[in-house]
Amino acid sequence: MRLLLVEDDVMVASGIKLGLSDAGYAVDWVGSAERALEVTSTESFDVAVVDIGLPNMDGLSLTQAMRKSGQTMPVLILTARDALQDRVQGLDMGADDYMVKPFELPELLARLRALLRRSQAATSSVLSFGPLELDTAQRVACIRVDGAAATALELGPREWTVMEYLLLQAPKPANKDKLLQALTGWDKEITPNAVEVYISRLRGKLEPHGVALRSIRGFGYRLELAAA
Repeated sequence: MRLLLVEDDVMVASGIKLGLSDAGYAVDWVGSAERALEVTSTESFDVAVVDIGLPNMDGLSLTQAMRKSGQTMPVLILTARDALQDRVQGLDMGADDYMVKPFELPELLARLRALLRRSQAATSSVLSFGPLELDTAQRVACIRVDGAAATALELGPREWTVMEYLLLQAPKPANKDKLLQALTGWDKEITPNAVEVYISRLRGKLEPHGVALRSIRGFGYRLELAAA
C-alpha cells in the first residue's frame, strides 16, 4: 500500500516513515500542506497520515482542501491536541481518524489497516479469496481447505504487497500502474517489468492450490478460481 506522510518535523517524520516502511508500506514524505496538495493532484495514494501542526496551512485545512479537490483516500490526523472540539472539528473537515501524540506504532498500524479495509469495503483483517487467506494483522498467508490443515505460504515483502492489493481488489481486476505505485515510493524505483516478476512468483505459489492470476491486457491482473 502506498502512503503519503505529511509532517514538518524531520525527526518525527523519519521515525514514522521507518516504522511504516518496516510494516510493508511504500511511504512518501512531504513537509508541507502545499507540497501535499501538489503531489496528490498528480499521483495516487491509498492513505494519508497528516500532522495537524503544519506551517502556513495546517493539517485540517489541508484535509478540507483535498476533499474539495475530490480526493477520497482515507486521512488519519496526528495531533498533540486532545480536546473533544479539536477531534470533532477534524472529523467534520474530512478526516477519517484522529490520533493524539505521543502514540504507539502498533496502534497506528492497526488504525491504518482499519481505514484501508473501510475504503475497500472489507470487514476483517483477514482477506480471503477461495482457499487463499491473508491475515494483514498477523502478516500470515495460508491456503485453507475444508477438512485439511492450513498450508502456509511464504511471501517476500513485495510479494505480500502485491497479494494484499490483489485481494483488496478481488473479484475486480487490479490496475497494474496502481500496483506499481503500491510497491514503491519516490526513493525507490522499480520497472513495470518487475511487477511481472512478482506476479509470476505468486502464480507459482497459488496455481497448485486452485487459485489463478489472470492477466487483463492493457489493465492489470485479477484473482480467479481455477476450473475444477
